[in-house]
Amino acid sequence: MTMQQRIESTLGLLQPEHLQVLDESHMHSRGLQTHFKAVVVSQQFEGLNRVKRHQKVYGTLGELMGEFHALALHTYTPEEWAQMEAAPASPTCAGGSSH
Repeated sequence: MTMQQRIESTLGLLQPEHLQVLDESHMHSRGLQTHFKAVVVSQQFEGLNRVKRHQKVYGTLGELMGEFHALALHTYTPEEWAQMEAAPASPTCAGGSSH
C-alpha cells in the first residue's frame, strides 16, 4: 500500500463526505512520497475552528504522521464545501527537502 493510500484509508475514520489526498512530492522531492495535500470534508468538523480541525486530523493519523515530511490540510464542513467546491491550489516549492 502506498503512503497516499495509507493516509486515505486512515482519514476514512473521519467519515468524510469528500476526501481527496494528493501526492505532491513531485513538487518537492522527486522519487519520494514525502509531501501530501488532503482535502477533508466531514460533519465532524462542525463547530471546530481550523486549529481544532487540524488537530483532529493529526490525532486520527497518529504515528503515520512521522512517516512523511509535510501535509497541507484543507478541512471543511459539508456546508462550507458546498460553497467552495474546490480547495486552494498548492504553491510551488520554495526550497529543497532533505527527505
